[in-house]
Amino acid sequence: MRILAIESSCDETAAAVVEDGRNVLSNIVASQVEEHKLYGGVVPEIASRRHAEAIVGVVDEALSAADCTLDDIDAVAVTYAPGLIGALLVGVNFAKGLSLAADKPLIPVHHLRSHIASNYISHKKLKPPFLCLVVSGGHSHIVEVRDYTDMKVIGRTRDDAAGEAFDKAARAMGIPYPGGVELDKIAESGDDSAFSMPKPHVDGSEYDFSFSGLKTAVINLIHSREQKGEDIPVADICASYRRAVVGCLTDNFLKAAFDLGYTTLVTAGGVSANSLLRRELEERCRGRFDLYMPDKYLCGDNGAMVGAQGYYEYLAGHTAGSDLNAAATLPISENINSGK
Repeated sequence: MRILAIESSCDETAAAVVEDGRNVLSNIVASQVEEHKLYGGVVPEIASRRHAEAIVGVVDEALSAADCTLDDIDAVAVTYAPGLIGALLVGVNFAKGLSLAADKPLIPVHHLRSHIASNYISHKKLKPPFLCLVVSGGHSHIVEVRDYTDMKVIGRTRDDAAGEAFDKAARAMGIPYPGGVELDKIAESGDDSAFSMPKPHVDGSEYDFSFSGLKTAVINLIHSREQKGEDIPVADICASYRRAVVGCLTDNFLKAAFDLGYTTLVTAGGVSANSLLRRELEERCRGRFDLYMPDKYLCGDNGAMVGAQGYYEYLAGHTAGSDLNAAATLPISENINSGK
């Protein structure tokens, strides 16, 4: 089964053709990073306009790169939630029109589910059940993946997501957008024991995360040194801060795995490309857990992951009609069961 998949939840306009949920025939991404860099972050209105300008060309290129036409496509999948509402609407409305015009089933896909599904592309034999750490700019979840479309969140951030915490700390140090990616690179040359950082903890919710206090601590550290006229050792601060964030993520994730008896662990989302997170999990899981992480090119937003999850949504009967709407927020556990 060949699925044409469309992704426009934030600042990447993406389309892909995926066969049987595992084989990527094409994967095209048009990034807006350089434009949003001028503003230090994603500007929703600009993102929506750029999606509208790029989506036709990106979809055409995805079909061409897969050496197929719409006649060769069996269904159209699209990210419909969560994300920037204006950006989502561009992809959803385009996919609805395409589905109607080509008389193809329309498959709505949850953005976080598709990030998890990126692992089905990188690891062809991976199957649920497993425990997944989903970490991105807007989300930090520990998810029980019981089946391809049956998921339960057992831990989540109470405030900032891990990616957001990285970006805000980077901005405080004058690191250009996308801050989290650049902070990770700079941290590689720093001393992660140079500064003591608080260890976040959520009373009564041992699997939940909280990064706002950690973010405030590093901002206060920077401001204090500036006021005293002291140098700002950016690499050391980046390394110490990264160590604290990654420590919180890995500690809670592995505790949940031990407590719930999972032996297969998976990561997903943009922050799953973080160098230290990957090294820490590889080291701490060795000999105790089977660890799966997506290839780095699949960690960020892309169409292939939407096509991968779309396949399993279709098999579960989760299709939609022309009344499909976008949603800025939506639990990962919620299914569409219209069967239209």
